[in-house]
Amino acid sequence: MEGPVSAAAEAVTDALRELHTRFTGLRDGQLADYIPQLARTEPDAFGLALISMDGHRYSAGDADAPFTMQSVSKPFVYALALSVLGLDEVCRWVNAEPSGEAYNAISLEPDTGRPDNAMVNAGAIITTALIPDTPDAPRFDRILDCLSRFAGRRLDVDEQVYASEAATGDRNRALAYLIRSTGPLPVDPVAAVETYFRQCAVRVTALDLAAMAATLAHGGVNPLTGEAVVPEPVAAQVLAVMATCGMYDASGDWLLRVGLPAKSGVSGGLIAAGPARFGLATYSPRLDPTGTSVRGRAALGALSERLGLHLMHNPALAGSTVTLVATADELPAAGAAPRDRAPRERGAVVAAQGAIDFTAAERVLYALDESRPGEAGPVVLDLRQVTGIDRVARAMLRSGLGRIAADGVRTAVADPARRLTPPGPGRQDGPTALRCFATREEAVAWCTSGTAD
Repeated sequence: MEGPVSAAAEAVTDALRELHTRFTGLRDGQLADYIPQLARTEPDAFGLALISMDGHRYSAGDADAPFTMQSVSKPFVYALALSVLGLDEVCRWVNAEPSGEAYNAISLEPDTGRPDNAMVNAGAIITTALIPDTPDAPRFDRILDCLSRFAGRRLDVDEQVYASEAATGDRNRALAYLIRSTGPLPVDPVAAVETYFRQCAVRVTALDLAAMAATLAHGGVNPLTGEAVVPEPVAAQVLAVMATCGMYDASGDWLLRVGLPAKSGVSGGLIAAGPARFGLATYSPRLDPTGTSVRGRAALGALSERLGLHLMHNPALAGSTVTLVATADELPAAGAAPRDRAPRERGAVVAAQGAIDFTAAERVLYALDESRPGEAGPVVLDLRQVTGIDRVARAMLRSGLGRIAADGVRTAVADPARRLTPPGPGRQDGPTALRCFATREEAVAWCTSGTAD
């Protein structure tokens, strides 16, 4: 992130850094040596990135290292095809059923010749071929433009990787000819595969992929640029196919254990989307037998467990967490009586409501950061209308408020249930202690009076 580091940024970035440190030493897996150029990749590169629905960017490790998309491009080209042709027309050519087979398997419906889904190579080749090709807008130009809009910046092609794939891609050519022999390939097999090779060779970073995943999670709207890249129903359809098919023959186990729509690629990229919450991406090129990044799979699994990200968990209602943000000239200056009309110290009051999870906690912390006038004025967080705070959100709020207090800012919480008070006997003391009060007035009075609990 740019500019001063906020409490919310530190709370999320710390989690990514911890995972990066935890899994850096994991060196299982092999590079994708069947594409010669990928075999030259730095095997120990490792980056993680997360982008929230509010466009906040978090990263750790080699999140800016460039690599090619490979199969991670498939969901986004599928989104383009759905946007142009609609679900029914695309499904005439490509099914939407899990194959239970590897990414390069011959998974064709016996009667129609349709591939099982758009995430396996056979289905992705047809999906690429479905993109319109006109003199004014060539097929690959449309694809590259779409991928760039998902990423929020102009992307390019790694020509060396493209040439390497084109030189060794006979199995994909064979798949295309086999599909054509059954009827459902709408263009020449050679043209379809060459465009597919270029699509796979588009160059990105983990932060780019996090933005792309976040765009799907945000109903097709890029949270960095605000552009509606695809319609909301299309984003939902793509996430559904990612959830059931994105990890090939490991899709069921992934959804069971990690619980997020995801897509892997043999260059080491891996994306996951938390609908209405965030986009996640990792980059580490050592692969397991299914073609998935070993470190990426481990890191996203651990992050999902740590932050309670599984889709089947009961989420908090989004969008209505923060009910009041006040930069308060109404707070009396430190040392003044509460009703004193002497010069007043500027401070911040943020009130929240409902159930607080990861996304809600991030919004609360950013509201605290944005409400502060830049001086070390008092900060009050009002949680009286909050119905519940999950384990992850509780840790985030404690950490964020503790960082604010460590900067010398008098910080208090209005919460009769004292849900942010650390468990265990004794009283918490020191500069980062969280002072909890039954009412907002008591919290404000303590912040501005300089007295203890």
